[in-house]
Amino acid sequence: MSEFSSKFGRFAVNMGFVAEKQLNEAYVEQIEDDFCNKPHRFIGKILLENRLITHKEIYIVLNELRKTHD
Repeated sequence: MSEFSSKFGRFAVNMGFVAEKQLNEAYVEQIEDDFCNKPHRFIGKILLENRLITHKEIYIVLNELRKTHD
């Protein structure tokens, strides 16, 4: 798991967009995909595809992440 992926998930939980359990399930899905040689998916994409987060919420999380890297 990349540092960015981990931070995205942590921010999403801390901002109340997803629950800890939902994030952990998304990580499991990401790892299973990787082990099955499926294309790698970012945590945000997995959460979006599972309808656990919206495009707007992803934008908000990414914007906050960007602020921490400036």
